[in-house]
Amino acid sequence: MAIIQIRGLRKSYRVYQKQEGLLASFRGLFHREYREVEAVRGIDLDVEQGEFVAFLGPNGAGKTTTLKLLSGVISPTAGEATVMGFTPWQRANEYRRRFALVMGQKNQLWWDLPAAESFRLHQQIYRLPPDEYDRTTAELTDLLSVGKLLNQPVRELSLGERMKMELIAALLHRPEVLFLDEPTIGLDVVAQHKIQQFLKHYQETRGTTVLLTSHYMKDIAALCRRVVIIANGRLMYDGSLAGIVDRFSGHKVLTLQFADDAMPTDLARFGEPLDVQPPKARIKVERERIADVLSSVLSGYQVADVSVEDPPLEEVIAEMFATAEDVSDSQELAAVST
Repeated sequence: MAIIQIRGLRKSYRVYQKQEGLLASFRGLFHREYREVEAVRGIDLDVEQGEFVAFLGPNGAGKTTTLKLLSGVISPTAGEATVMGFTPWQRANEYRRRFALVMGQKNQLWWDLPAAESFRLHQQIYRLPPDEYDRTTAELTDLLSVGKLLNQPVRELSLGERMKMELIAALLHRPEVLFLDEPTIGLDVVAQHKIQQFLKHYQETRGTTVLLTSHYMKDIAALCRRVVIIANGRLMYDGSLAGIVDRFSGHKVLTLQFADDAMPTDLARFGEPLDVQPPKARIKVERERIADVLSSVLSGYQVADVSVEDPPLEEVIAEMFATAEDVSDSQELAAVST
């Protein structure tokens, strides 16, 4: 049985539409207008024990809402889900002792106290034996190289240092399931890399099931073999990272290095020129035309070097998100017109 099972999960909100101006505000005291927002629109998903799954989507896609549902912070409008056999929104104490939620934009540590004080509070909340607490704290602080910062007030730490402390606090009780909502947001490259290496090592050694949301493709590429993409509250893709390009990109990038400056003047007939610096050119070519274009170029021109590459993953995902938003906008317009 999958450790996380989701069936037909939905969550909608009733949002107050406040009009501009004093008169409109006064009118709103007696007659309020609301709009229904569907954050999650019927998701089905299974996650096996020990998987490290990336949960991708544009802002407002429903990623954070889904993590809040799975952690029991909010309740769904419809559908069902189980994590380790528990229904999250029933908020059973036994369940809350077995998972952790880390949100990159929210703090769980006391701002004016050293992190060590917050860790002691977590020890009492989760009733951790002193020897187990000491051993786990020492291990985590050593892995993240923050031992010297434990007695420094959290407000004096850098963003990267605070996030490391947040991770330690979340992992003190050794959760079986870990939900990470953009843990590296706003961090510099060095801090991102350190946290990536830590999460990879921790998940591999402990076998923890991890569901990660992030807008940084380097996080995803470094940590996750499986990717789930959500847009407009619906599941769009569930598979490998490489499979995203194969499924959603209709073109490849052809790079040609011509010999003896014998570059054709009509490169547009082969595809869309992206970068032309004679005698080198990069051309965007439809996948099904690659073989024909290569044959035509090689038979008519002297080519010193050639390469065929997939477009950057970020570009493919951005195009996919834009398409999903266009579809959503057209559906909303159709709904309004009817």
